Amino acid sequence: MSDSYIDARHSTDVAGGHGDRDPIVISIARDYGAEGHEVGKLLSVHLGLPLYDNELLVRSARRMGVDVDEAAAYDERTQRGPLAFLPDSTDQRTGADKLFKAMKQVILDLGSSKSCIIEGRLSDYILRDNPNLISVLVTAPLECRVRIVGDKRGLSTHDALVLVRRMQHRRERFYTRYSAGKWDMYTDKDLIVDRSVFGRQGCCEIIAAAYEYKRGLLEADR
Repeated sequence: MSDSYIDARHSTDVAGGHGDRDPIVISIARDYGAEGHEVGKLLSVHLGLPLYDNELLVRSARRMGVDVDEAAAYDERTQRGPLAFLPDSTDQRTGADKLFKAMKQVILDLGSSKSCIIEGRLSDYILRDNPNLISVLVTAPLECRVRIVGDKRGLSTHDALVLVRRMQHRRERFYTRYSAGKWDMYTDKDLIVDRSVFGRQGCCEIIAAAYEYKRGLLEADR
C-alpha cells in the first residue's frame, strides 16, 4: 500500500464514530520542499485518521475509467507559454481538466463522509464551504526548502533551487487555474505552520491540537 494513503482502521473509535456524524477534514497545502507530506503522515498516525494523497489520484482515475499512470500525467499540472495551444498541449489541458473534475468529486465525497486528512489538489478551495474544514499550509523559508530538497535528492544548491522554484510555480499555477484566479496557496488558511521553526513533529502536534479543539466544540454542541 502506498504511504500516500494511510488506513486508520486501528483507531475506528476516533475516525469512525466521530467521522460519521461530524466529519472534520484537515486540508494540507504545502510549499514544495517543506515536507508537508511527511507532516501529514505523522498527523495521520497521531490522530488515527486516513491520509489521502496519491489515493485521490487512484480514485479519480477509477472514476474516469482510465489507467492511473495516464491520470498521473495530468496531476497538479497546467500548460502555459507559447506551446500551450498546440494540439498535444490542448489534449493535455483537456485531460487535466477531466482529472480535476473527477478529483473534485472524490474530495467532496470524502469530505462529507469521514474525518480525514487530504493533501493538496486544491482541497482547501473545493471544501471551502465545509464548516468542519481545517485549512493548513505547511511552509518554510526558501533556503530551508532548498536544503531539504538538496539533501533528499543529492542535488547541488543551484539544482535544488531550480527544482524548488519550478515545482512551487507549478503548484501555484494549478491553484490559479482551477480556482479561476479566486484562490492561491496562502488564501484563508486557518493555520500556517513553519517547518523550519517547529520541525515535522512540532507541526504535526500543532495541527493535531487544532483538530482536537474543533472536535471538542462539535461534541459540546450535540
